[in-house]
Amino acid sequence: MNKGFVIVFGPVADPKGSYGICVLQLGSDVDAHALCGNDPVVKAAVGFSFEVWPMPRAMLPAAHA
Repeated sequence: MNKGFVIVFGPVADPKGSYGICVLQLGSDVDAHALCGNDPVVKAAVGFSFEVWPMPRAMLPAAHA
C-alpha cells in the first residue's frame, strides 16, 4: 500500500470458504508475482498464498484515474 499500487483489498464473504482479494494497479515495469511473493504474510509460510490474474480492462471513478 505504501507504494501506491493497491486500489482495494480485503476479505471476501464467500459462503463456500473465506479468502481475500487485492486489486493492484501496476506499471509494466513491476512484476506482480515478485511483488506478491515478497508479501510478509506469504513469506511467513503459514498457509497463505496468492494467484495473479490480469484485468485487461477496468473502469475506475475519475478520482482514481
